[in-house]
Amino acid sequence: MLDYNSTMNLFDCAGRIYRRIWRLLFAANFKRFGVKSSIVSPLQLNGTEYIEIGDHVTIGYKSRLTAEKHNENMPRVVIEDRTRIGHFSIISCVRDVHIGKNVITGAGAYISDNLHEYEDITLPIKAQPTIFKDSVYIGDDTWIGVNVAIMGAKVGKHCVIGANSVVTKDIPDYCVAAGIPAKVIKRYNFEKKVWQKVNGRDE
Repeated sequence: MLDYNSTMNLFDCAGRIYRRIWRLLFAANFKRFGVKSSIVSPLQLNGTEYIEIGDHVTIGYKSRLTAEKHNENMPRVVIEDRTRIGHFSIISCVRDVHIGKNVITGAGAYISDNLHEYEDITLPIKAQPTIFKDSVYIGDDTWIGVNVAIMGAKVGKHCVIGANSVVTKDIPDYCVAAGIPAKVIKRYNFEKKVWQKVNGRDE
């Protein structure tokens, strides 16, 4: 029977083999695909020529990455070094989605710079165009919880976004935010070197 260390060594070996096979078969399709990065059994990949993935990036099982050109604007997805995207996540871009270094997302994250138009009530919403909402930027070292949706908003560096939150407005650096819509509930005080709760006016 294999002990724990032997089992982990086998998993590490399998991971290295998987990354090498992935690189040989698919990495050339991307605008950039960094060293020791992997996408685990993706559900869907569209517009890989517009997607840049840094080094040591892991994108979890059955995730979906799409970068679609809807008009004269070229889409661009950037996922920087050492970032981990959780299983079953969706990244959808028509213009600008940028995820920084050392970001981690829980399973089921939804990150999008676009939404469906719905103004024309004579048409089904699925028949109406996809429109750009706003650029998405997630700063370095940030933790995005399970099932968080970030739609056309920026999240600062070293932030925490609580599970099941919906981010539609920008979150500053060094903040904890939660809720639907997400609001800042804590902010780091550099003078006192502590995380402090904020009131309902974000003061």
